[in-house]
Amino acid sequence: MRLLVVEDEPDLARQLESSLKDAGYAVDVAADGEEAHFLGDTEPYDAVVLDLGLPKLDGVSVLERWRQDGKTMPVLILTARDQWNDKVAGFDAGADDYVAKPFHTEEVLARLRAILRRSAGQASAELECGPLRVDTRGARVSVDGHPVKLTSLEYRLLAYLMHHQGRVVSRTELVEHLYDQDFDRDSNTIEVFVGRLRKKLKINVIRTVRGLGYCLSPPEEDNETLTQAQ
Repeated sequence: MRLLVVEDEPDLARQLESSLKDAGYAVDVAADGEEAHFLGDTEPYDAVVLDLGLPKLDGVSVLERWRQDGKTMPVLILTARDQWNDKVAGFDAGADDYVAKPFHTEEVLARLRAILRRSAGQASAELECGPLRVDTRGARVSVDGHPVKLTSLEYRLLAYLMHHQGRVVSRTELVEHLYDQDFDRDSNTIEVFVGRLRKKLKINVIRTVRGLGYCLSPPEEDNETLTQAQ
């Protein structure tokens, strides 16, 4: 899952970037409203953490422009604790949730997990696919109750597929959502990571849909079901 953090305070931006990366996300950072608007308009983010008090272009204006342009990624706004009017303006502009400064990073992570689940139509923090379980709160993976150890990129790939179960996801889409802006992207590496995941999970949940990409579905679903999911 790929996130954009928009924060003009360098220390806070670094703290958020580090915490989100540690939680398994790919993260880009913008320090002003103009850069944020450009990145949100041109890159496919799964969610955005958006400070409202930004230089060059304020956060509410950035969000309004994104929504006017048809951008639907969930947005978590950061507001000053006593500025209730900022919260109202943010929600009216299209925000999905807010966190008041100063905040605990754990709250930001929890609210992000919640809006990501909602955007994917998921209700629980624990995603399930047959015997496969992914606990997004602690980035833990298990099969039939047995823990499976994954690298950061392997987990990121599996989590993205779990959030989009039953849908065919192209290699290009995976590349766009797994790597941050500065990463040397190569769609061929997706095949390598999928192969590693299959070996570690030891269950047939990641299906290759020839010429289109990959689809994650419970082991009992057959190829006809996958074709209908395209």
